[in-house]
Amino acid sequence: MSQLELVALLVREYDRAIRFFVDVLHFELVEDVPSLTNDGRAKRWVVVRPAGAATGILLARADGERQVAAVGEQCAGRVGFFLRVDDFDVTYARLAAANVTFVNTPRTEAYGTVAVFEDCEGNRWDLLGPRA
Repeated sequence: MSQLELVALLVREYDRAIRFFVDVLHFELVEDVPSLTNDGRAKRWVVVRPAGAATGILLARADGERQVAAVGEQCAGRVGFFLRVDDFDVTYARLAAANVTFVNTPRTEAYGTVAVFEDCEGNRWDLLGPRA
């Protein structure tokens, strides 16, 4: 058996990203521990994930010009992350009230109700309701 455990997401600051994912998206903060870069500099190992999910997101602070340039552009402006929720309308209203930027209004597709939003760094996500 194999499973996708983590996906790395480049962020400018750990705490700002944690606030977004935990306070706004209601993800769980699974880990936040000191760690070291490959060359011995201090960093943090920060993992968040939706409650009950198996796959988490490693919030990786950008290190160096190349990584800083990729913050918010990891998928070159495309939707790169997909968050399926049980109650689309409640979640959409909660995120809108929290001033999350939606780039379109909700629409119905074969795979469920969907609206594109941006995370705290500008990466695009699909907010997905249950499949029809």
